[in-house]
Amino acid sequence: MRNPRYVMLVDTRLCVGCKACVLACKSENNVPDGYCREWIVEDIWGEFPDLRAEIRSTRCNHCSNAPCVDACPTGASHFALGGVVLVDHDACTGCKACIASCPYDARYVHPDGYVDKCTFCLHRVARGELPACTTVCPTRTLHFGDANDPHSEVAALLRSREWKVDHPETGAEPNLYFLV
Repeated sequence: MRNPRYVMLVDTRLCVGCKACVLACKSENNVPDGYCREWIVEDIWGEFPDLRAEIRSTRCNHCSNAPCVDACPTGASHFALGGVVLVDHDACTGCKACIASCPYDARYVHPDGYVDKCTFCLHRVARGELPACTTVCPTRTLHFGDANDPHSEVAALLRSREWKVDHPETGAEPNLYFLV
């Protein structure tokens, strides 16, 4: 039996920055006010009148070579099913070593003292459901699935579309892909 590798794809041609994904995540995961596990980025480049813009939903990249897992002194940051990077809240001391090592600025210290971040809604995935953010997107920008399954939608999209990842130079091997 093969091991799954969960990935998320963000279609940058479709994202309108509505923040439905951000709100769904906050609601699903009881994220406290003033904090977020995912957010919207808007990049604009070029010189007038030749400007380009890209809007994308972003979050923890659930890296295959996650620096946060290596940096965690207690083992609280660890790999779970499908390569998803999780934080064991009971084992986390809130030392922030994982925050300092993350090239994506994807973690925060929860008011209760532990580090928190996106989990790809692994609790939902275990029940056969999709992450909350993917279910509410009005433009169907977000895609989630097993990249190791050659018949999955995400594997097909990665084969057929041009894509990029943020900060590939870190060697973190992120599993959040941006379709361009």
